[in-house]
Amino acid sequence: MKVVVLGGAGKMGKGIVRDLVSKESKDIEKVVVADVSVERARKLVEELKDRRLEAVHLDITDKEKTIDLLKKVDVCVNSVPTFAGYQMDIFHCCLEAKCSYLDLGGMGIYTEKQKREHETWAKKGVPAILALGSDPGMSNLLCKAVAEKLDEVDKINLYWAAKLIGPESPVFVPPYNILTLLAEYGYNSKQFIDGKLVDMPPQSGKQTLVVEEPFGEMEFMHSMHSEVATVPFARGIKDKGIKEFTWRLHLADEQHEVMKSLVKVGFGDFEEPLKMKGMEILPGEFLLALIDRNIEKKKDRIPEQTDYEIHFAIGEGKRNGKKTKATCTLYAYPDSFFDGYNDPATSMSASIGAQILGSGKVSPGVWGPEECLDVKQFFAELRKRHFRITMKTEEEM
Repeated sequence: MKVVVLGGAGKMGKGIVRDLVSKESKDIEKVVVADVSVERARKLVEELKDRRLEAVHLDITDKEKTIDLLKKVDVCVNSVPTFAGYQMDIFHCCLEAKCSYLDLGGMGIYTEKQKREHETWAKKGVPAILALGSDPGMSNLLCKAVAEKLDEVDKINLYWAAKLIGPESPVFVPPYNILTLLAEYGYNSKQFIDGKLVDMPPQSGKQTLVVEEPFGEMEFMHSMHSEVATVPFARGIKDKGIKEFTWRLHLADEQHEVMKSLVKVGFGDFEEPLKMKGMEILPGEFLLALIDRNIEKKKDRIPEQTDYEIHFAIGEGKRNGKKTKATCTLYAYPDSFFDGYNDPATSMSASIGAQILGSGKVSPGVWGPEECLDVKQFFAELRKRHFRITMKTEEEM
């Protein structure tokens, strides 16, 4: 199969490309690294030294060139940051080119819009998988896994947490795209409560859980996320009677405090640009450029830190007439296998999904990961890539 990764030289794109040409991946004929910076794309191709790679300059605002490129491949992985503002344009270009589509998430906002076009994609014979990174994406499969353990589903609560161990960094390094983080901390989120979607204020729904070491006691909060737009409506979950589905996160403590402060001073405003010296720029775009410059200038001052992540879904309902709780947990703990990846869980999940798309195993239409992917197959691929996944069920005596 031939795959193009849009934004392929970016932080997430580089990892997706790396996994696609790894020995864990199969049937990859060609991977096109398409990026607005062809220099960065070429640098990645030279680093990976794989004959199947090709670096291409692409400005995705050039619709004609974008569609022309998409017609030459089987699968498009959209790893352009959601808040760059091109999500729907890329989505529609893929439909016009009849190229299978996958993205890393739409913060719920774009995901809902994309889902409304299911019938159009189905009629044109083109499949799309939405929001397939780690959270969302792999997390959706955790939810499906717990639902499969229950005959009736009352609720599923989904969590992600990160912890950094090591000296505190004098340089702020975001765990993922800063524009996404600003939206998560500064915007209302939708949660599925009492059988319907409800708007919740930013940083609301605080819940304290004691998580196994090295995490310990952690406070989680609601944020914008794509899982809520698809999971409670998926077959095999909705028809089991689900009444509640929520998403909560916990950033590493030092990152959490920085994000709260950035939102307080107004960097989370995506609607009104700053007017400075005759120019206009959105606060978040200014911050993105400033953070990237600061990291580059002070990279020698960034200490070695060990990043631990845990993703878990807790489902409650009934099995065999008894109240049952099912918990599916994925551990992304330090492993030399992950060297070279900015976010291995996101990159590898997207790569796995792209390969399944390219194999022709996904029906035409617009799908959430939990609607079209097999849990057993997907988890087997994750385990090959050194992720640990556990399932625990507890029945009421």
